Parts: sequence; structure tokens; C-alpha cells
Amino acid sequence: MRIPRPRSLAGQLFAMQVVLVAAIVAGCALFAYLTDRAQAEETARLQSTATATAVARSPSVIAAARSDRPAEALQPYAEDVRRGAGVNFVVVMAPDGTRWSHPEPDEIGRKYLGHIDEALRGETFSEKHLGVLGPSIRTVVPVYDGERITAVVSAGITIQRISEQMRQQVVALLLVAGAALALGGLGTYVINARLRRHTHGMNAAELSRMHDYHEAALHAVREGLLMLDGRRRIALVNDGARELLGLDADAVGRPVAELGLPARLTGALLAAEPRVDEVHLTADRVIVVNTSPVVGGERRGTVATLRDHTELQSLSGELDSERGFTQALRSQAHEAANRLHTVVSLIELGRADEAVDFATAELELAQTLTDRVVDAVGEPVLAALLLGKAAQANERGVELVLAADSRIDDGVLPPSLPARDLVTILGNLIDNAVDAASDAAARSGDTTSPGLGRPPRARVTVTVTARTDGDELLIRVYDTGAGVAPDRVDEVFHRGWSTNGSGRGLGLALVQQAVHRGRGRVTLTEGPDGGADFVVRLPLDAGVSV
Repeated sequence: MRIPRPRSLAGQLFAMQVVLVAAIVAGCALFAYLTDRAQAEETARLQSTATATAVARSPSVIAAARSDRPAEALQPYAEDVRRGAGVNFVVVMAPDGTRWSHPEPDEIGRKYLGHIDEALRGETFSEKHLGVLGPSIRTVVPVYDGERITAVVSAGITIQRISEQMRQQVVALLLVAGAALALGGLGTYVINARLRRHTHGMNAAELSRMHDYHEAALHAVREGLLMLDGRRRIALVNDGARELLGLDADAVGRPVAELGLPARLTGALLAAEPRVDEVHLTADRVIVVNTSPVVGGERRGTVATLRDHTELQSLSGELDSERGFTQALRSQAHEAANRLHTVVSLIELGRADEAVDFATAELELAQTLTDRVVDAVGEPVLAALLLGKAAQANERGVELVLAADSRIDDGVLPPSLPARDLVTILGNLIDNAVDAASDAAARSGDTTSPGLGRPPRARVTVTVTARTDGDELLIRVYDTGAGVAPDRVDEVFHRGWSTNGSGRGLGLALVQQAVHRGRGRVTLTEGPDGGADFVVRLPLDAGVSV
């Protein structure tokens, strides 16, 4: 059997509000009824008191009480007063309770049904009593003739008459209460219809479950999620976004422009148009940003997803280096084959001594740099990087030179300087220097081999220094390229700055980021040969910022 779906939250609230409004209206109506009835009875008491007091003080009543036949004078007078005062009865009686007047003439001469003892003691009082005309509210007043009480007057209004008045008031009260209930129900329906649209017709259990899933997914996903409201303030941020952007716990509610993020990243988050897979750099990370505006008649905000691209970018750089190493090895294999053919040909020509000299010279040339690097750099990762970059540079006609004062013993570098960061720093600086030196040589026409009538080409070099300097690691790379204009020195570390066209300009930005993680510093000046001279200093006793 299919279990019926619980009523939606809006429906539950509507039913609850209708019941609440009905209860309030009913309560107010009952209170008004009871209040009006009490007021009606009090009004009847006051009206009867005023009538009875006026009759008791009338000279004609006092005079009639002295006469031998008081009923003949008092009956028509009492009826005139009853009709004029709007009460149901005015009864004038003797001190023993014998009636001298009554709305029903047959009751004249009979005993009064009520209490008169207090009146005979000179007191005016009111009571509710059952009489000939039915239950009534009456007031009894003594009639004084000088100092003597000669008669008693009782005036009253029946409960039936009060009830008839109350029924008329109740009808009006019910009409007002019905109108209030209808108006309250209509307002409740309108409000709950709006609530139903916003909650998509879900009930409370579904909303609670969705909130739980939302919170779990928000904190479980590793990607960063950032939501901005229409005023460009952070409306929601998950743990991943806090970590990637370095945000504090009080980031929610703050404008994005006040978070201290890089200008390009801030601009991407605040942009009105969507951004797809844009790469941005923070102080410590490479972040891929996707944004999408939230619209609904008007711009309501922006949803941004952030992916950590730092490790992927580092691996991509290592992959590029491996590709370069592979191409260099392929080229060297081709060159080795050519040299081997030369040696074989010299032997076939009977010039064995020249073949030995040629082979030995080539081996010594290749071994010299290897021995120099292995002897000076005890760190295996850096040594391998330098040898690979030397092969790549050689293929582009650039000579990679390791400075004579370079020296890094194995085990000197602390764990606070990860090998991956050192590869990022040194590898990108060398790549940048090789590009600059090669391009400068190409523009000057010095990359061609010397031929007949041509002077030897100028030496195109990239010089690398890697050594410890006190409690710091010093990495210096300078080239024979064109250098950087002094007014553009501050721009070279920005993402997108490059002299090699669009799609480039990430390497030096990654260098600065890695240096920042190592709590070091990087400077750029003009080198000895007029090219760029990059100097990186990394403390050997500082932790890595995370």
C-alpha cells in the first residue's frame, strides 16, 4: 500500500495558521460576548437604580403613600414612568410588601416577590431575582416621608429583554468575527502560497533532510564552493574554499573586495559574465576558477567553484621537463649515431689515431659538465634537473654553465624545502633564461653556424649558481638575453606576463609562488651580460607556509 506523502510545509503552516486565526477570533468573540453581557447587566442595574430613585423621591409618590387609596394614584404614574424610562416594571409597595402598582393590574394588592429588608433599613440595593415577569435585575429604594419610611419602590429590567439585546449584538459580533476569519484566512493563504513557491512544495521532513544533505555535501567535497549575494558579499563558503583562499572563520558577510585576494582573482569573482576554467594564482596556490551568475528577474549573486591546480601544475611542469629530456635524448642519440659513423669512417680510412682523438674529445666534452654538476650539487633531484636542462639548452644552441662557486652537499636542504618547489623554481628560471638567450641570439642572427667568410658566433649562455649562503639557499640564474626594462621589473612575476605571445607567462608566477611558500624572496636585476639576473634566497630553517 502506498504511504501518502505528508502535507507540504506550506500546507501544514496554512492549516495551523487557519486553526490559530479561528481560535483567536473565537476567543475574541467569546470575550466580547461576555464583556458585552456584563456591561448590559451593569447598564440595566444603573438604569433601574436611576428609575427607582427618581420614583422614590417624587413628591407625588410621597403624597400618594399618605393617602387612603395609594394604588389609584400610583398605578397610572408608575406605568407612565415605566414606559418613559424603558424598564420592564416599576412597583411601588407598602412597607409590608403589598403592591400598590404593577404592569399587570391583577398583581396589585398581592405580596411583592423579592427582598425589601435592606430597603426598610434605609439602604438602596440591587439584586437578580425571579418575579412575576420572570428573572430580572432590579433595584429597591426606600421612600422617605420625613424621617419615616412610608413605602418602597422597585424598578427592574427582565433578563429576557437583556438577552434579546445581546442576541442582536451577538449577530453583529459573529458577522465581524466571520469577516475577520475570512480576511485572516485569505492573508494566510496568500502568504503560504508564496512560501509554497519558495519551498517547492516540500514538507518539513524533506526540507530538513535536504539541509542535512546540503551540509554534508558542502563540507565533504574537496573543491571550493563560494556563493556571493547581489551585493558581492560572501553568502556561503565551504571548507575547501576557505583553505584554497586562506579565508578566516568570519568571512561570511564580508565583501569580496575586502578579502585581500589577488586583483585578477577578485575581478573574476566579481565579473558579471561567466568564467570557465580560468587559472589564477594566490600566494600559495594555483586555482582553477569557474563562475556562474545566479539570475531570477534580477542578478541575485554568483556561484563560484574553485579547484586546486597546484599539484597538477607542478606535475605538468615535470611532464614538460620529461618531454624536453626525451627530445634531448632523441637528438643526442641522433648526434651519437653521426659521431659513431664518423669514427667508423675514420677507422675504415686507416686513420685510427684521428678516430681515437675524435671520440675521446667528444666524451670529454660531454663528461666535463656531468662531472662538474655531480661534484658540486649533491642533491640528486637538482643535479638531474641541471643535466636535463643542459641537454635541452644545448639543442637550442645555448650553453648552460654552472658557476664555479656552486656547492650544495647532499642532506643540506631541510624538509621545509620540498624538492618539487626547488624544481619549480630552478626549472622555470632556467627555461625563462634559455628562451631569452635563444630569442636574443635569433634576433641578432648569431644562431647560425660559422661558415666560409663568417666570424665565429657570439657565445650564448645561461649561468646558474646554486649554493648555500649562511643560513640561506642561494639560487641565481642569469643569461645573455635582452634583459627586462627597469619599469617592467614588477610585472614579470604576474600571471600572463610573457614576451613569447599569449598562452604563456605562468612560469615566473609559479616561481614567485614557490618562493613565497618557502618564505623566501626573489629579485630581478640586470646581469653581467646585459640579460636578466634572477636571485632567489630561501631560508634553510623556516617552515613551509600552508
